[in-house]
Amino acid sequence: MVERAHPRRPDGGSVSIYPDAGALARAAAELVIVLSEEAIAARGRFAVALAGGSTPRTTYALLATEEFANRVDWPRVHIFWGDERCVPPDHIDSNYLLAQQALLDHVPILASNVHRIACEKEPTHAATGYERTLRTFFARFSPGRSPRFDLILLGMGPDGHTASLFPGTAALREKKRWVVAHYIESLAAWRVTLTPKVINSAARVVFLVCGADKAERLHEVLAGPRQPDRLPAQIVRPGDGRLLWLVDSAAAVFIR
Repeated sequence: MVERAHPRRPDGGSVSIYPDAGALARAAAELVIVLSEEAIAARGRFAVALAGGSTPRTTYALLATEEFANRVDWPRVHIFWGDERCVPPDHIDSNYLLAQQALLDHVPILASNVHRIACEKEPTHAATGYERTLRTFFARFSPGRSPRFDLILLGMGPDGHTASLFPGTAALREKKRWVVAHYIESLAAWRVTLTPKVINSAARVVFLVCGADKAERLHEVLAGPRQPDRLPAQIVRPGDGRLLWLVDSAAAVFIR
């Protein structure tokens, strides 16, 4: 089976379907390579926000292999995160730990270029601290403007959440702050997340979605009525960037 590319949608996005999770991860790794080359050639650096979860982990592991790693100018790459669980960085649930083990420990990236969310702190302090980090970093390139990531990678949960933007939460309606901390009742846990304001300011946003358990919700998000309070993934609509969905065939069974 080969990739099936679907045309651009009214929300500015496009959908590419792959036969399985492995093919999707490989396509995502290739895309990261291309976007890093373009950003470094144009601006001298590549700023990317990573996602957590098993699907991105496979992509990160590929990027750490010799085949891919040697094609990246790692000293010019800056790593951020789209969200984080409020746990220490060595906790099994940490998105930072996932990326560290799969990718960061295996490539020559500068330690100063890895900008993790310090979620071992009190959640609201972690959020304000990370917003300060973002504002300091991006002020060098676009003072007075929203941060413009070269790439933000996102996943989507079976409930339609993305990053740590969950159904019915106030973070979906945040207009000013770049980073917020909030308590997710359904998980009985605190999360820190980038806000829609930041995500929709990116040059490129890429969803990675795998598995039959996501199929029905993915169809709702892509083809159903716009209800971002119930389906947070729908709130992702880059204003001056591109949106791309990379999905495997199991997740795409209802997509025509």
